[in-house]
Amino acid sequence: MITRYSCSEMRAIWTDENKLRIWLQIELLASEALVKEGVVPAKDFAKIKAGCDKWFADLPGLVTRQRELEKVLNHDVIGFTTAVAEAINDKASRWFHFGLTSSDVGDTACAVQMVQSADILIADVKTARVAIAKRAKEYQFTPCIGRSHGIHAEPTTFGLKLALMYDEFGRALRRLETAREAVAVGKISGAVGTSAHLSPRVEAFVCKKLGLTPSPIATQVVQRDIHAEFQTTLALVGASIERWAVEFRHLQRTEVLEAEEPFTKGQKGSSAMPHKRNPITWERLTGLARVLRGNALAALENVALWHERDISHSSVERIIFPDSCTLLDYMFGLLTRLMDGLAVYPENMKRNLGLSLGMWNSQTVLLALIRKGLTREAAYKLVQDAAMKTWEVKHAGRDDADFVEQLKADPAVAKHFKSGELEKLCSLDFHFKEVKNRFKRLGL
Repeated sequence: MITRYSCSEMRAIWTDENKLRIWLQIELLASEALVKEGVVPAKDFAKIKAGCDKWFADLPGLVTRQRELEKVLNHDVIGFTTAVAEAINDKASRWFHFGLTSSDVGDTACAVQMVQSADILIADVKTARVAIAKRAKEYQFTPCIGRSHGIHAEPTTFGLKLALMYDEFGRALRRLETAREAVAVGKISGAVGTSAHLSPRVEAFVCKKLGLTPSPIATQVVQRDIHAEFQTTLALVGASIERWAVEFRHLQRTEVLEAEEPFTKGQKGSSAMPHKRNPITWERLTGLARVLRGNALAALENVALWHERDISHSSVERIIFPDSCTLLDYMFGLLTRLMDGLAVYPENMKRNLGLSLGMWNSQTVLLALIRKGLTREAAYKLVQDAAMKTWEVKHAGRDDADFVEQLKADPAVAKHFKSGELEKLCSLDFHFKEVKNRFKRLGL
């Protein structure tokens, strides 16, 4: 069973240590590019690199010093550049951060962090789909009732239900891959994006080394519709998790009990009622999906900034990016664990199928009568009348309620069918003849 849902790898991406590591990389790459441009002397770049290497080797120390300076300076990036200048400890430090603005560093670093996070989430979806596919194939032909409006409709299979889930997370995978590409954008174009102080060649060099694409045009910041796309993608993927959490919560209801989330040894379900086995993990996923949607709304609010930039987005993003990425990573860990350990009860599915007394065959009979020449209206009335009479027999407390028998007892229906024809039509095999093809279409 897969149990990875600690999220330590994802959390590490959004630590100050990783952020400042990326800031160091960006600054060092920019200085290297300026050497190629003939702006920074090679000997000074060597001293800059030595100062950066000192902090690369002691990232916790850099975080501590940057925070100390920020308390006085009230500016995070200047606290960072000052700490690095101290480590360089030479006149060469004048070239560090030369021609850059804070958002050149911050936005480009955020792009790297989003890409790193997307890579984990993409791997998460793939892992979850493996677990889903395994269970779908296991129950490919296990009959269960399909429901519309929560009411019995026609038979499906539990495997088809899970195949649908597999397909939905295929779309989630494509969305995350698209979002990863969308956010892989950096900018080193200065205070209002005009590249007045740095050649676009510097931007191209830095971005290429980081695996990013230079923003074709920017202000002081990368435009926040890009970040909103990332956050709304996370929210939409979370909504897919919630969709299935709600499905399995229903299937665990006592009256239904077709599937049940794992109940581990030593677990307790209620402080008051010792018998309880509640779908608490599915409910947790439902709640966390709401948080993702709330964060996506905050990202949408960040799109509208004043002119070339204000800072209203910054405080929001310090919360929603680590929050949403870590949450979704955690949610996928739970989802995979739940699918690996999901308890499935085919006998209960069979029992529930019987509750509608064979009336799930109503459309099959309706269409058969139409093929035999009846108008749709006439055929519909015959089938509905038989269904209503079947319910009346059931509600009267009799044990002989059966839809097919009711149809056979009606001369207006029976005269259209040969002996045994209705029984052959009203079978699970009739409904499941395309199941294999559906699985093949999905590559399962």
